[in-house]
Amino acid sequence: MTKLPPIRRSQFRISTFGLHSSCLILVSSFQLLTSNAISQDPSLRFGGAIPQEVETVYERGLAWLASKQSEGGSWQGGHDGAGIDGICLMAFLASGEDPNFGRYASNVRRALRAIISSQDADSGYLPNSMYHHGFAMLSLSEAYGAVDESLLWEGGKPVRTIGQALDLAIRCADTAQKANRWGGWRYTPNATDADTSVTGAVLMGLLAARNAGMAVSDEVINTALEYMKRSTGKDGSVVYAGGFGGFGESMNRSAIATLVAAVSKHKDSDEFKATLKHITDRLEHNESSYKEYFRYYMAQALFQGDYASWQKWNAATARVLAESQAADGSFGSGPYETGMSLLALALNYRFLPIYER
Repeated sequence: MTKLPPIRRSQFRISTFGLHSSCLILVSSFQLLTSNAISQDPSLRFGGAIPQEVETVYERGLAWLASKQSEGGSWQGGHDGAGIDGICLMAFLASGEDPNFGRYASNVRRALRAIISSQDADSGYLPNSMYHHGFAMLSLSEAYGAVDESLLWEGGKPVRTIGQALDLAIRCADTAQKANRWGGWRYTPNATDADTSVTGAVLMGLLAARNAGMAVSDEVINTALEYMKRSTGKDGSVVYAGGFGGFGESMNRSAIATLVAAVSKHKDSDEFKATLKHITDRLEHNESSYKEYFRYYMAQALFQGDYASWQKWNAATARVLAESQAADGSFGSGPYETGMSLLALALNYRFLPIYER
């Protein structure tokens, strides 16, 4: 199955697929050509030719993920949960394969069924932590409107639609935040303390859901953004827990703060400028721990904040990943490391709506 051209984006998010995908491409092309967006640098918006190095790493990585997916749709291996399933799902969605009829369409549908089936029907919680909840919510948002739901359950009894699952997940995040004295999130839905890492994950899920057309309260978004701002120092460093910033240095947290500010359209804030400078001044930084997590957020933060810096960083990262990928196509010890490594390169494709600038 050949890949669709890189114009299949959120401009044509729809809830049903009465039209064939080729018609959608023509509609999307017309919209793009007649919009103000055409004045942007086309290579920035749609990307250029995919480097062969990136294509090879990505193809081998997807093949490994496909081989390790359970019949029930989940991935096992060290960090099991809805968030890991969501990360792997996004790796498939991000490459440009048709999610309904492409070679990995079955993997996409199975992953979605696993995520939705794991959700608590009452609270909306996507286990096994609020980290998982955030990443799973993000993946559902990226699939919403792109996956034909008439095919999703393949003759089985539907649990709920993607939109219904998203609505429940949004309400869970809202309820958890209201119980949190800092206005952010921590590991469990009933936690009263917060940290910037979990908060960033949940916030990105909510921003993606809003971008997908779901109803997300401005108060929830703004309260979480205020927590991130309070946690950011003038030097661009971001505190881990609590709500008063600038203590300790973490490229991971600075990248997360840069990303959420950019996607929420707060690039004019002092905090965004500080965190962006913090990470662009350290493009050659090598993370010794949580390196896949670092690359995942660094890729998006640089792309959203400084395209030239992203280009430089991306080229170096592609080389590192090409050299470190195992013979079987995997990275590290399991699906989490492989999924995150692929997503660090996924901005070369520009298919996921959350990757739009």
